[in-house]
Amino acid sequence: MDAPALTIRDWPVHERPRERLLAAGPRALADAELLAVLIGCGRRGVNAVELARRLLAEAGGDLRRLLQAAPAEASRGAGIGPVRWAQLQAAAELGRRLQSAPLRRGAAIAAPADVRQALRAHLRDRVREVFAVIFLDARHQLISLEDLFQGGLTGAAVHVGEVVRRALALGAAALIVAHNHPSGIAEPSTMDRELTERLRQALALVEVRLLDHVIVGDIETVSFVERGWL
Repeated sequence: MDAPALTIRDWPVHERPRERLLAAGPRALADAELLAVLIGCGRRGVNAVELARRLLAEAGGDLRRLLQAAPAEASRGAGIGPVRWAQLQAAAELGRRLQSAPLRRGAAIAAPADVRQALRAHLRDRVREVFAVIFLDARHQLISLEDLFQGGLTGAAVHVGEVVRRALALGAAALIVAHNHPSGIAEPSTMDRELTERLRQALALVEVRLLDHVIVGDIETVSFVERGWL
């Protein structure tokens, strides 16, 4: 008869992921160990760390791919149930919200780098193109961050008139617009530049400033202001 599989409780205390996290902080843990802390427990014959390693292996070692998988896909292979999947998704969303904290209502938009980081957190993991708008008051304090238009894998139809109407309805004095490129390549297209100019002109007619257009890719985030295009 085979010996029973070791559980994490059978490991030395200093090797257990949860105890290591408490002693040394989360940065000391590998991806699989962090996932194991969230998963909590494994399945029969497989502890939580082994289960996490299998999940990562099935995703090609790509943590983002694992977290973006559909629940049905995650339940195949190594497999986790809907409760554990919900826990992973909740943790990922908390991370995104923490990164987008500079965009809380009433916060003043100060450092452009903070805005780009927040927009990156807001848009990077979307599987379809999303066009978002940051509405600001005269002091450049946040009124609202809204996803105004959503499209497919290659584009989203943006209606300039709707952006202007929404800005007037909110009493905005300035805007920052942003969208993601699901391809992962942030380089602006000719259509992106033409749209930006049409937005700038339309908003200027109602005395609303377009401060920037940010495009979010997998690795790079492009600012039209930094390129000298606004």
